[in-house]
Amino acid sequence: MLVSRAGHKIEFNVNEEKLNNLLKRKRELGDAFPKFGVLVLTYNASKLIKKTIERIDPSLKPIIEEIFIFDDNSPDNTYAVAKDELCNGPWKEKLSIFKNPRNLRYGGNQKAGYKYAIERGLDYVIMLHGDGQYAPEYIVDLMLPAVEESYDVVFASRMMKKRAALKGGMPIYKFFGNQILTTFENFILGTKLYEFHSGYRMYSTNILKKLPINMNTNEFHFDTEIIIQCRHLGVPIKEVPIQTFYGDEECNVDGFRYAWDVVKAVIRYRLHQMHLVRVGSYVVNRDFIYQRKVSPFASHEKMLNHTKSPAIKKILCIGDSDGLLYKSLVALGKVVIVVDSREVSTTLIPKEQYIQCEPEAFSTLNFEREFDAILLCDYLPKIKKPWEFLDNVKKYLKVEGRLVLSVPNIAIWVYRLSLLIGRFNYTSRGPLDRSHLQFYTKFTIQQELLNSGCTVESFEATSLPFEIVFSSSGKSKFLKVLDGAYYLLAKSWHKLFAYQFVVTSRPFYLDNASGEGKV
Repeated sequence: MLVSRAGHKIEFNVNEEKLNNLLKRKRELGDAFPKFGVLVLTYNASKLIKKTIERIDPSLKPIIEEIFIFDDNSPDNTYAVAKDELCNGPWKEKLSIFKNPRNLRYGGNQKAGYKYAIERGLDYVIMLHGDGQYAPEYIVDLMLPAVEESYDVVFASRMMKKRAALKGGMPIYKFFGNQILTTFENFILGTKLYEFHSGYRMYSTNILKKLPINMNTNEFHFDTEIIIQCRHLGVPIKEVPIQTFYGDEECNVDGFRYAWDVVKAVIRYRLHQMHLVRVGSYVVNRDFIYQRKVSPFASHEKMLNHTKSPAIKKILCIGDSDGLLYKSLVALGKVVIVVDSREVSTTLIPKEQYIQCEPEAFSTLNFEREFDAILLCDYLPKIKKPWEFLDNVKKYLKVEGRLVLSVPNIAIWVYRLSLLIGRFNYTSRGPLDRSHLQFYTKFTIQQELLNSGCTVESFEATSLPFEIVFSSSGKSKFLKVLDGAYYLLAKSWHKLFAYQFVVTSRPFYLDNASGEGKV
């Protein structure tokens, strides 16, 4: 039984049902059961470290590979106290204790601990503070989602039960500061976390290997930066509720500086995405599965609008291996063939409706002049010789057929500003996708089509992809208003504000019998 700063008696107990489920899974999986490690971060925790480690239930021994304490060169000699008091304790066989040769700060200490976990071949590492502020009894709550639901990242959240946080002694100013910052971060990043600022977390080492955490700050907002990296990587974060406890531990965080650092971190991420700044810690490579944009001002809906005519029955869709347009086209009753250079899962597109083909081999496809429309989904920028590619593709169109294509606008204001300050940084997706070989403006895409023997029938701008950036799936009313307002700018000034161009064109055919041109 512990007494919080608020004077409430709080009892912490291991959830027996969850513990038994973990032990059962361990027996079933044997050596295939994930290897869990517990990273204990300490700084001036000499009075509390023994009690904290002893609160880790010995019943967890079969499923915890190692507990490793990383003391950040504490002036109160935490390292010596831990060696003296814990090496003969209940966890002595699985306990390792380290002292950093110099103070690495909170973020730096985590980097050292995660590096050790990866080198030890662990599958998951649980971060626990050595001062007991986060109850060790909840370790099982963090582990279970990894074992039963395959989560790579699990956070212990104090804010899923807000009254319990205050009852547990969280100071009022910290409570409101936590919630204000979390609301701000959720809004800017498009996330829906209950709490950004819990120091009780579990990461899979597989995810840690993918994140450039060595480029993160060594300060306390390291935790925020790693959330941003996970968000950019598309890693779902599972939150589990925990009881809050504030006791005799010392707080080493300057609250105002921490809040300012957090605000700067999320804003810098958005500026990084807009290519106005370059932040190494946010350069996270991933294979994107693109999201269907439902905004009426986005390329997906605009391209679909050009296919709704009953006269358009059969469509060749090029560059849609994620099946985003395929599903919508089939729902409209169209016969659709998808061609792309990537392998595709049959859960996205039926095998018989998909052809894997490199751009250079498009002229060899076994098609007649049979399609009412051909859609090019941001595919032209990936082509080395787009004029030859268009010549090869348009021969599959019926004489009355339409070519509908989308291309990013490299002359959008974001990239103009970026170039003005000397930046032109490739990314994993968007107009500066690393796979792009060509860059288009309004003028250059028109010229490309004309040079390829196509007339331009319509030319439309698209809005910025707010729903993708903020992960809203088009549900946010505020973002809908923002989307509509920005589209008015893009519509009135294509060259400067359009994110993409959606162009419809028709090949110019020569009727050999009459000697007259046909469009």
